[in-house]
Amino acid sequence: MNVVEAPGIELHEDTFYEFFQPYRHPKTTYDCFGGIGLETFGADRELAYSLDSDFVWTVTDGTDNGRLYICTGCHYVNRVAYLVSKRSHHGLPIGFRCDGRPASLTPLGLRRQVRQLTRYMATYSPLTAAN
Repeated sequence: MNVVEAPGIELHEDTFYEFFQPYRHPKTTYDCFGGIGLETFGADRELAYSLDSDFVWTVTDGTDNGRLYICTGCHYVNRVAYLVSKRSHHGLPIGFRCDGRPASLTPLGLRRQVRQLTRYMATYSPLTAAN
């Protein structure tokens, strides 16, 4: 079987919320990142590291440009919060820009990015790579 390495992809944060459907984990002890985040310390950090890493994301500080980014898995450096999603990222190199311009995608822009992400996931997900 030939495994194709997935290229990185960066999209707008609206696409993350629409496609991956992050949620407030019932065992979250703090109210961070709009109420859906896990803190980066204490019981929340331990919870993030105990969950299936394919459903955990790290919000990081992109110190060079003042933006935040949502990236796959648990990271330690420049972390702001952890997020848990209903859909798996399969460890693919996916990132989402936060606090950028435009502030929100238009409905058409969101549909386009969701389609782009859907094609990307279908192409590079380990579940489809075996076929």
